[in-house]
Amino acid sequence: MSSSLIANNAYQSAARMAQQIAQNEAKVKTPDVDFGQMVQEAVSNTVRQGRDADQKAMGLVEGKTDVVDVVTAIAETEVALETMVSVRDRVISAYEEIMRMPI
Repeated sequence: MSSSLIANNAYQSAARMAQQIAQNEAKVKTPDVDFGQMVQEAVSNTVRQGRDADQKAMGLVEGKTDVVDVVTAIAETEVALETMVSVRDRVISAYEEIMRMPI
């Protein structure tokens, strides 16, 4: 078999595979992402973590919870809250930048 025939067969095989991949990707529908819902879920998650930390702190006072669990819960809540504040700051910054754009 000549090298040009092998190359041609390889090219056609690659083209068929690329077409099949493109068809499969077209069949997979990406879910619609709602920014408001995403923010609401993040805030709810942060609030839930805060409540869990509060419950564990109360459990520590009652002698039902270990100190390590309380410290871990508080640290996780602190990280989640700092993340939310950071995201809020970025959103406000983006909004301000958009408002400065000329129309």
